[in-house]
Amino acid sequence: MNSSLNITEISVFLLYLLFMVGIGIYFFFRSRSGGEKTYFLGGRSMSPWVAGLSAGASDMSAWVLMGLPTSIYALGMGQMWIPIGLAIGYALAWIVEAPRLRSFSVVADDSVTIPQYLAYRFLSSSNALQVICAIVFMVAYTVYAASSMKACGTLFHTVTGMNEVTAMYIATLIIVGYTFMGGFSAVCWTDFFQALLILGAMLFAPIGAMAVVDMSNAASIGTSGYWDMFASWKDIVSGLAWGLGYFGMPHIIIRFMSLKKQTDIKKAATVGIIWTTLIVCFAAVIGIVGRLYLGYDEQIEKDSVVFIVMVRKLFPAIVSGILLSAVLAASMSTADSQLLSAASAFASDVYKPVFRKNKIGDREMLWIGRLVVLLVSVAAILIASNPESGSIMSLVSNAWAVFGSAFGPVILLSLFWRRITFAGAFAGILVGAVADICWMVFLSGTGIYELFPGFIAGLLAAVLVSFATPAPGKRVDEMFEKALKLED
Repeated sequence: MNSSLNITEISVFLLYLLFMVGIGIYFFFRSRSGGEKTYFLGGRSMSPWVAGLSAGASDMSAWVLMGLPTSIYALGMGQMWIPIGLAIGYALAWIVEAPRLRSFSVVADDSVTIPQYLAYRFLSSSNALQVICAIVFMVAYTVYAASSMKACGTLFHTVTGMNEVTAMYIATLIIVGYTFMGGFSAVCWTDFFQALLILGAMLFAPIGAMAVVDMSNAASIGTSGYWDMFASWKDIVSGLAWGLGYFGMPHIIIRFMSLKKQTDIKKAATVGIIWTTLIVCFAAVIGIVGRLYLGYDEQIEKDSVVFIVMVRKLFPAIVSGILLSAVLAASMSTADSQLLSAASAFASDVYKPVFRKNKIGDREMLWIGRLVVLLVSVAAILIASNPESGSIMSLVSNAWAVFGSAFGPVILLSLFWRRITFAGAFAGILVGAVADICWMVFLSGTGIYELFPGFIAGLLAAVLVSFATPAPGKRVDEMFEKALKLED
């Protein structure tokens, strides 16, 4: 690849990054007089288009352009159950969970974070639930953000030859910059534009490859069982289990709470579901077409670069630069949401009620949140730069499973089962997280994705402990009824 080609691609990257920083600066000046609710939830004023696309973009990090296509490229159609599970889970989250979560969060003292919602949902004076949530958030989000930073390093190294660790630091500075300045509004609006770019890139890349691919390769690939979707029941169970993660993914479901009006949910759901379904379908197509077009290459699988290699072979520099910016967009749109969610969890749910006893001004809250953004970023970059940290896909799958196992069952029960108790919610989060991590460490050899047993363990723990403890009081029941009326 000649240097002029690299310069053109780099120029496109730089223009794109400057645009993202500009959004952060704009919302920094707009939100200087705002408070905690403005910084962490955008003042609960997001439009359905922005909320719908932002929820999708914050979900689909670089793994959907790098990890997932490469998994299908290398392992075959058995991996197709992952995008199928994701599409089903995402649709159910918007249709089933979103309407109630928005109404319940408003009734639950106008909560601005998921831990706040869970604590107020039970009208408990204890901070235990918020603290355990914040701990899970900080650990899982650090791992999740590391995957996005690792993707940025791989992209710049492949395109420019730049040292991967140096590239990670540069990308992290950009992400931290606009998240630090603009908060939730900046994150949502950058995600909105990035969602459009990701969709365009994932549409054009496989179309371009199909125009030149040699379809005769399909038969030779098929001889190794590449095309068999039903070869393993473990692939089916594990792939579909990915969809369970959506019910407990804080940086995604926080978008449900941010909508301006309850009536906007249907439109936002339509936008989000269509976008996400298209994205996971295109990711699968990229993997399959990449295998047909490029053949199998061990280095492509190792570096998770089937999309990058395909785009650079197919298109001139100006076009490939734009399309490869989608990898940056995917990385940044998820990392920013994760950093903000971790910051909001610590600032609102640990620092404010535990250390400051709720005696804290908006300005101090904003700066504590920003400090946490910096600290989580540093920890994430240390993980990402470690050669032994694992692949982009493995980092994402680990963090995804922890969130889904810990929060998915509890949030669903809190919205649809009035009998769940504070103790039941605490037990569900703790047992779900521990079961997930233990399965990953000791039983990963079974071939079953840890999210499936972790989700079941969290669900059972929440139900059993709720039945073993006194039922919620009259005030909690009245709040439940009020939320149902608001939803209608």
